[in-house]
Amino acid sequence: MPDTARLLIIAGSDSSGGAGLQADLKTAQRFGVYAQTAVTAVTVQNTLGVTAVQVMTPEIVRGQIRAALDDIGADAIKIGMLANADIAATVADALDQTDIPVVLDPVLVSTSGSLLLEPAALDILKHRLLPRATVVTPNLPESEALVGILPADDHTVHQAAQAFALLGAKRVLFKDGHGKKSVVRDILTDVDGPSLTLEAARVDTRHTHGTGCTLATAIACGLAKGQRLTEAVERAHTFVQKAIHTAPGLGHGHGPLNFNA
Repeated sequence: MPDTARLLIIAGSDSSGGAGLQADLKTAQRFGVYAQTAVTAVTVQNTLGVTAVQVMTPEIVRGQIRAALDDIGADAIKIGMLANADIAATVADALDQTDIPVVLDPVLVSTSGSLLLEPAALDILKHRLLPRATVVTPNLPESEALVGILPADDHTVHQAAQAFALLGAKRVLFKDGHGKKSVVRDILTDVDGPSLTLEAARVDTRHTHGTGCTLATAIACGLAKGQRLTEAVERAHTFVQKAIHTAPGLGHGHGPLNFNA
């Protein structure tokens, strides 16, 4: 294995640079991991929202993945925006041919509320990609969309974790960023062992664009470096909290994080 940890990012492009591939690349650079990309879609967006999306062809996505894995290779894979069923199936087919650790961020809706995954792709995400993931990182609305349970407290988190396990996802990081309480509780569940709870004071800010992308990529960077999942999650959580607290305050809407935190 090369001395340099390698990451393959499969996700959409964010023209504002705050989320998607751009945020993923900045995060990987911050963690000292060499990142390659497979672009699934190009979005036209800024901090105020998404105004257009151009989805790549399955052939282009498949080619990018193969070009990365056949040459430089990868120690971990991060999956973000998949856009439609054809892209989701293409990614699932590619993962069937490898045992590389996968961090799946089930991107369904943007921070500004724009739909980023066609409903037809949900079935493929649930039944082909969730079982393949090393860890899945849904926020509250995404959890509800995937398993029909809003994990708002310990009881419903347990129920949601069981529902994810029935779909084959053994490890899930439930993100509480969309919650309402003053303390954010992100909970990592594992059917094979004890769970991990990470708490932080909720920050009253609109500058949270790309938080989910950044967290998932930071976790993938840890896995690429050979860290245990709990260690990777803890370090990623700490990084994102610092990135939120020191956000540069750019834009008129949901601004980006500080990727140099």
